[in-house]
Parts: sequence; structure tokens; C-alpha cells
Amino acid sequence: MRSHLAFTFLSAALLLLLFTLLRLLLLIHNRDLIGDTAVTTFLDAFGMGIRFDLQAISYASLPLIFAFLSPRLMGLRQLYRVWLSVFAGIALFTGMLELDFYREFHQRLNGLVFQYLGEDPSTVLSMLWHGFPVGRYLLGWVLVAWLFARVLSWCEQVTRLRPAAFNAGTTGSVEMRSIQNPEASGIAPAWYYRLCVLLLCLVVAAASARGTFRQGPPLRWGDAFVTDSPFANMLGLNGLITLTNAARHHWSSSRNNAWHGKMPEELAQTVVRDMLLTPQDQLIDPNQAALRRVFTPQPKGVLNRPGLIGG
Repeated sequence: MRSHLAFTFLSAALLLLLFTLLRLLLLIHNRDLIGDTAVTTFLDAFGMGIRFDLQAISYASLPLIFAFLSPRLMGLRQLYRVWLSVFAGIALFTGMLELDFYREFHQRLNGLVFQYLGEDPSTVLSMLWHGFPVGRYLLGWVLVAWLFARVLSWCEQVTRLRPAAFNAGTTGSVEMRSIQNPEASGIAPAWYYRLCVLLLCLVVAAASARGTFRQGPPLRWGDAFVTDSPFANMLGLNGLITLTNAARHHWSSSRNNAWHGKMPEELAQTVVRDMLLTPQDQLIDPNQAALRRVFTPQPKGVLNRPGLIGG
């Protein structure tokens, strides 16, 4: 149990380091936007970014946390290595993707990604391939992802309980304890110990997912806007979280509940015209301009001003 707990927290620390390095890389890549902003402002942004990074890390650590339910689950270290490597690869890919995305739009990854890909994917991909060093980015992504997997493997080996720990001098005592109480031998911890550790880790994960200990709503993207520098505020966000929220909104059923999403175009145009046009309005080109019109006032509503109208 201690071995798995050490592996869980070491993996979380490794992911936090990865997110911090990606944020630093984004800062360096867009350093022309720093201007005269003080260094302390960016330090505050990095401090706020840790809170957003912990939100993502808490979700990635859930499989490892629930593994405390069973010693057999805690033994699936290879599976957790694969899961964490895949998660880190996705985070690394999004981090490298928004290097030039932020330079172009001055925003972290958001719904614009799905909007552009939805318009004409082939054209957008062609523009990306010919306008940015995609090959170098992909090569760097593969190398860093491989390096992360190797470091994660090292962490797994360091935290793994080695059989050498049970040397000849302690074998007899371990066997005696295992006979008297199999749960106390250190090989299979008692269920209540594992439950306590599970609940403690869930509390830490829940606090990290909320991003705050205050009552009310959890940490939101608006909480990052605490400085006078737009670049520093955006730097405090987590691109993986913003992209995930945009994807959830893009594919959620709530978007279909919007009135303009269900109303036919002809009916919507008729409704708008009924709301805005008056009997004195005459459309100039109904087929090309929905509301371009000429207004002719009623004669009885025009004031007779002798100074302007002869006499």
C-alpha cells in the first residue's frame, strides 16, 4: 500500500512538472507579448496555473486512487503506467498545439478549434501543414512523450516494494506474523487501512478538482483574470481543461436547445422581420439583404414648419 501511495503521488508530481514546463514553453514562445509586465505578475500566473493543473491531475489520478480498494488492483502497475503515459501524451500534444494557436488568436485552446475543423477540415489541415513546422512539432512530441514514459517507468521501479526488503533476518518474524494475522504481514493490508487511505486520497483529489477550499462554485476560468496583463491571465489557465470544456459544450445536447438551432432559416427571417419592420418600411432587396429597407414617414406625422416649407 505504501508503495502504491508513493507511486500515485510521484506520478501526480511528475504531471504537475509537465504542465508547468508547458506553461513556461508557452511563455517563451510568445515572449513578444510580455511587454513591460513585471516578473511578479507572471509568478502569480504560474501560481494560479498550479490550481488549474491540479484539476486535470486529480481526474487522471482517479484510477490509481480507486486501486486502494483491492491489493490486486494495486498490483496493476503496468496498466497505470500506460494510462498515465497516454494522458501525458494528450496533455503534451495540446500544449504544443497551443504554442502557435495562442500566437494567432491570443486565447487558450477553446471552441475555435472545433469551429475551424468543422468548416473545412482539409483546408485547415493544409494551412497548418504549410504554415507551421508540423514535422518538428510531431518529432518533439514523440521524443518528449517517450522521455516522460521512461521517467514514469523509473518512478514505478523506485516505488516498487522489492523482495530484498524481506531478508533472511526478518523472514521468520514475517512468516510468524502472516500466520497469526495475514493482513498484518505487509503484503495484504487490512481493508480498513486501505479504506482510510482511499478516503484520504479522495478528499485530496476532490479539493484539487475544485481548485479551492471556499464554499460555492469551484475554480472557474474567470478566476485566472486577476492581473492587469491579459497574457499573464491567459497563461494561468490550463489548455487541456479549456479544450475539454469546449468539447463538452460543443457536443452536448444543450446546444440543440437554442432557438436558432431548431428554427428553419426562412421562419427565423420572417420572425425577425415581423419584430422590426413597420408598415412604412419597404425592403430594398429581400433576397440579398434581410433587413435593408427604406422608411417612408406618414404625412400626418410630419410637422409643418413654415420656415423650411415655403410660405
